[in-house]
Amino acid sequence: MKNPLLELYSDYLISSFALITATGLSLLLDNEYSHDQITRFLSGDEYTSRDLWALVKPTVRAVETDDSSVLFDDTIQEKPHSDENEIIAWHFDHSKNRSVKGVNILNCLYNAGDVNLPLAFEIVHKDLQYCEIETKKLKRKSSITKNEHLREMLRVCQQNQLCYRYVLADTWFSSKENMIFIKVELGKEFVMPLKSNRTVALSLEDKRQGRFVRLDALPLEENTVLQVYIKGLSFPVVLAKQVFTNKDGSIGVLYLATSDLLLDYGRITTIYKKRWNVEVFHKSIKSNTGLARSPTHTVRTQSNHFFASIYAFFKLELLKVKHQLNHFALRSKLYIKALQASFAELQRLTA
Repeated sequence: MKNPLLELYSDYLISSFALITATGLSLLLDNEYSHDQITRFLSGDEYTSRDLWALVKPTVRAVETDDSSVLFDDTIQEKPHSDENEIIAWHFDHSKNRSVKGVNILNCLYNAGDVNLPLAFEIVHKDLQYCEIETKKLKRKSSITKNEHLREMLRVCQQNQLCYRYVLADTWFSSKENMIFIKVELGKEFVMPLKSNRTVALSLEDKRQGRFVRLDALPLEENTVLQVYIKGLSFPVVLAKQVFTNKDGSIGVLYLATSDLLLDYGRITTIYKKRWNVEVFHKSIKSNTGLARSPTHTVRTQSNHFFASIYAFFKLELLKVKHQLNHFALRSKLYIKALQASFAELQRLTA
């Protein structure tokens, strides 16, 4: 059964354009729910991926296909003014090449055509404290790695009998352990980029003889594929080299590996392009569902707020399908309606 306060709170996240507060929601509802009731909801039972699956399952079952993809990526939302705890901690942000204070969330997204549904999430808990010998500073680290979280999420997807074919992720998750788990244990396929210093063998005989070469030393042309053996894997993969131009005019190279040996260059790049949907998801929860716009202070209230933000994305995705408008266009429409209502009330008061 859906929690009415979760429904109201997630709707509040979508429709609010200011700071999210329990007082603000209470006033919006004409005190139908008090500030204390909303606070107790946020500090009550912890909402987890199991609760998220229960909420999205009917929609997933309606759209799932055997050829769909499961997307993985993590995001960091800075929270520089929040007190440090297990989930508000220091994380290295590769996009900024420095450590930032905030929350790090690993997300699992289901892509079926134009529909993207959140399946699971894990907030990185830096639950272990240690003293760094060089700096003598007290630091935190997680007892469970993001790669371990990814494999556990995929186990749950298997238990839930989710229909999909491909697992898509970036280089952070393209370890041999993950590849073996996806291909051998789950019987699924992957499309993942590899760093240029990964080594491969050009034949089974080269693999047996230990003759491996770096990816950036391969005679691999763009728009072609090559079957190779990645060091540490017992099965072959198909490798594609994608060359692209960056915004600054520089040339970039992406080495894409897939366990599906039937894919050609066009299919590999087309399938991997779907991974961008998880980046759109991250942008939307930060801009449209108030991921960081909450003054919550405890681990429980913060994590439940983050859950509500992800659930609010799911609601926006349903509205996107219904009205054929993206999340930002939907929010813009709400904003205009709010301005019109405010303007009309001002005219009434000054009449």
